Amino acid sequence: MPDILNRILTRKREEVAERAETRSLSDLERAAKSAPAARGFHAHMVKRIKDGEAAVIAEIKKASPSKGVIRPDFSPADIARSYQRGGATCLSVLTDVDFFHGCDDYLIEARDACKLPVLRKDFTIDPYQVFEARALGADCILLIVAALEDAALRELCLLGHQVGLDVLVEVHDGEELERALKLPTKLIGINNRNLRDFHTSLDTTLDLIPAVPKDRLLITESGIRNEDDVLTMRAEGVHAFLVGETFMRADDPGAELERLFG
Repeated sequence: MPDILNRILTRKREEVAERAETRSLSDLERAAKSAPAARGFHAHMVKRIKDGEAAVIAEIKKASPSKGVIRPDFSPADIARSYQRGGATCLSVLTDVDFFHGCDDYLIEARDACKLPVLRKDFTIDPYQVFEARALGADCILLIVAALEDAALRELCLLGHQVGLDVLVEVHDGEELERALKLPTKLIGINNRNLRDFHTSLDTTLDLIPAVPKDRLLITESGIRNEDDVLTMRAEGVHAFLVGETFMRADDPGAELERLFG
C-alpha cells in the first residue's frame, strides 16, 4: 500500500474513533433513517448516458495532498449551482479534513444548493462512516479497493445499499478490478492517478475497459484535462467521468464543464 494512502488511513481510523466518542453509532443510525430521501446517483448516471450524453460527476475539492490548495476562493454552494447550470449529472464533495481540507458542512451546503445527487468523497473504512454519510444527506459513498480487505469491502457495500446509498467502488489496476467485480454494485470507478507517485495516465482506464462487464457502469476518474481526453474516452465507449482539478482551477467551474462536455 502506498505511503500516502497508509498515512491517510491511519489518520482516518483515529478520526472515526474521535467522532464515535462525541456522537454514538445509534444516534447516527437514527439520523440516517430520517435523512432526506436519496436522489438516485446511479439512476441519474444511467439516464444521462441513455440520452446519448456524457454523465459527469463534477467534484468540489479545495485541496489535495499532491497539489496543496487548488481553489482558495471556495464556496461549495456557489460551485454546486455553477455545476448544475453547466450540465453536471452528479456532484462529488471531498469531506476529508486533514489531507483534502474538506468538511461535512461542504457536502450539506452543496447538496442544499442544487438538485443533483451527491457522492461523499472520503476514505470509507468503517460502518460508522456509512451511517454518517446517509445522515449528512449523501446519495453515494466511495469504497477504495486499495484501502480495504475483501470482507470489509463487501460489508460496507452491503451496508451502503441497506441504508439507501449507491456505492462507487474505485480501482487502480487489473487485480483491484477483479476484486471489485465480486461486489454487488454497478458503479466501477477507474482512477487514472497512480497512488504511489500521483502521475496520471488515461491508459489506466483504456487498458482495463475490456475487463469491465457491460452490466457495470465504468467511470473514468482523474486526468481529464481537455476535449481530446473526453473524445478519446467516448470513442472507446466510456461515457461516465469524474472530474475535479480541471474544473476547480477554472474561474467558472460550470462553464468549463459545459465547454469540455457540451
